[in-house]
Amino acid sequence: MTQGVSEFSDESPLTHLRLTARLNTSALDSRRGVVRLHPEVLAALGIREWDAVALTGSRTTAAVVGIAPGGTPPGTALLDDVTMSNAGLRESTTVIVAPVAVYGAKSVTLTGSRLASTSVSSATLRMALLGKVMTVGDTVSLLPRDLGPGTSTSAATTALASSVGITWTSELLTVTGVDPAGPVSVQPNSSVTWGDALTPATTPPVPGDQAQFTVTTPVATATPAIAVDDLRGAHQQAGRLTEWLKLALDEPKLLETLGAKPNLGVLVSGPAGVGKATLVRSVCAQRRLVEVDGPDVGALRAEDRLAAVASAAAEVRERGGVLLVTDVDALLPATAEPVGTLVIGELRTVVATPGAAFVATSAVPDGVDARLRAPDLCDRELGLSLPDGATRKALLEVLLRGVPSDALELDEIGERTPGFVVADLAALVREAALRAAARASTDGKPPALTQDDFTGALSVIRPLSRSATEEISVGSVTLADVGDMVETKQALTEAVLWPLQHPDTFTRLGVDPPRGVLLYGPPGCGKTFVVRALASTGRLSVHAVKGAELMDKWVGSSEKSVRELFRRARDSAPSLVFLDEVDALAPRRGQSSDSGVADRVVAALLTELDGIDPLRDVVVLGATNRPDLIDPALLRPGRLEKLVFVEPPDADARRDILRTAGKSIPLSPDVDLNAIADELDGYSAADCVALLRESALTAMRRSIDAADVTLADVEKARDAVRPSLDPAQVASLRAFSEGR
Repeated sequence: MTQGVSEFSDESPLTHLRLTARLNTSALDSRRGVVRLHPEVLAALGIREWDAVALTGSRTTAAVVGIAPGGTPPGTALLDDVTMSNAGLRESTTVIVAPVAVYGAKSVTLTGSRLASTSVSSATLRMALLGKVMTVGDTVSLLPRDLGPGTSTSAATTALASSVGITWTSELLTVTGVDPAGPVSVQPNSSVTWGDALTPATTPPVPGDQAQFTVTTPVATATPAIAVDDLRGAHQQAGRLTEWLKLALDEPKLLETLGAKPNLGVLVSGPAGVGKATLVRSVCAQRRLVEVDGPDVGALRAEDRLAAVASAAAEVRERGGVLLVTDVDALLPATAEPVGTLVIGELRTVVATPGAAFVATSAVPDGVDARLRAPDLCDRELGLSLPDGATRKALLEVLLRGVPSDALELDEIGERTPGFVVADLAALVREAALRAAARASTDGKPPALTQDDFTGALSVIRPLSRSATEEISVGSVTLADVGDMVETKQALTEAVLWPLQHPDTFTRLGVDPPRGVLLYGPPGCGKTFVVRALASTGRLSVHAVKGAELMDKWVGSSEKSVRELFRRARDSAPSLVFLDEVDALAPRRGQSSDSGVADRVVAALLTELDGIDPLRDVVVLGATNRPDLIDPALLRPGRLEKLVFVEPPDADARRDILRTAGKSIPLSPDVDLNAIADELDGYSAADCVALLRESALTAMRRSIDAADVTLADVEKARDAVRPSLDPAQVASLRAFSEGR
């Protein structure tokens, strides 16, 4: 039996829902692996648009979630015919929908018709499947998802049409293998290859009629993706690479006269999606460029991997030019393999050949074979950083060049996109364009991008730099909306917002801004809430860690997690690192019995906070209700130096909390929030909110058609919601505050 979302409590996300499967007849969604659900269903499941869900009928599959069109009943799931078949469903049958964890695919293997497997290259296949979620045994189409963030562009359809012809739109493939196991999402660095090809589904396989994946020789890139002048924020790096190539390839005698060899090997590093390969292609626009796709070649057998690299290297040695290996960490990982020695040997011959150069790109330079940085291979390195607000505005101007728009405030969009790289901004523009196109299709007016389109897109697009970490939902609540906590708000404004908004003042006065803040107080008094408001006010990205979730039993893993956390925070600056329940993460050293794991985590935190590599535009906030358990070294100046006591709410604060929480609740005239606030001594902020929620549920129990909440409902709710503040704990925290 199908259940509506309204039957469930909204206090916590549900594990699954039983909905009615309906065939989605929209041509926009045809065979693209998208299931459309009502917004209430997404809220009940605790997910957002473009997340993934598991769909269970007679078998279980996974798909990407989109918002259902207006008028769709909450108990209905709209699926295309391929997704419905993958789940083993028929029209009007019950489908179980549940949130599911999806990992980026390292590799995906597929089978299809002989025409597709022999005509569609691995790179084109990956482009067509980009952003799709799949499991082993699923059927997928070549139609690009083309919806939501990080999906394919028209380049995929152009390549498919030229290689397969019109039949590509009806081609169906079967997923035969994925790594890691379970639902995976095809990413730009995923290896997508053909397995054994199949004849059409209506005909049984013919013995011997199989096509193995073959190694193809990389071809030179004729034209750059964009002009060098459009590489906003990377002109300096482009100039240096241009100069190096000019000296090594065009004027080698100058270097030889000065006793230097004209060899050139460059490693270009930077966050994923920042434009490393685009930079190289643009700089090498007038040169022969032979490109090797690291993830594709790295997924081959050892002998095929060597053959692919040797073929590309031979072409560059014979005809001159530049050999580009993208995502070289997939081809030459830090855990060296025997074939890696031979691959490095081929690359070394390219560098040693007059008139030839070698360039590699990597988003994880620490994960590359250390031998790649040898003096006779990659002796130079270029680093690309994440764009700041001004650069993001400039990139948006390039992306929106020639696009019809209506009064766009690119300054505001640039400020609201911390941590976004150019690939994220392109996805943002595409999502905004989808919204504008849908509006134009409905009202018949000429399409034009508006500020509201970008505001809506920002609620969907998540930058690559934060794709691997949990974030606090920022929302629209700012510090101005927090009625009480005056001292707390002032302390956070001085420690976090002033350094970002007035850096010139700190420079003029010759002082460094505070590095970190510790919020401590009883549970339920709004520590996380005020952090969320602070992030919304300062347009910051928030990286949250709860309790001891960084702890790992494997030696070195916990410290690595700490380093990765702060690396992501630096990449998405300006940002907050929020360490919730920091007493579990950084207890006093020397008092644990966990083989020293906690001690090493504390040491890693201290190093990140006050080490050689300074934190710029990154502020660390810790929250706890047991500050006496934290290692004292973490609380000294230069680390979590500013301690802020979050007091339990007094009568005035409780009044503001009740008034804010009661805005959406119809209260009868006999409910006096001022009088109720005076009687709630010992109630935390969370208790006050819970009281009003329980009052509304009490009214529903009294009558399912109740129009308002009465004073009697509130009084009855007080019997169920008791104060949670412990007077002894509050007194202990207040004593700690006075002692500091």
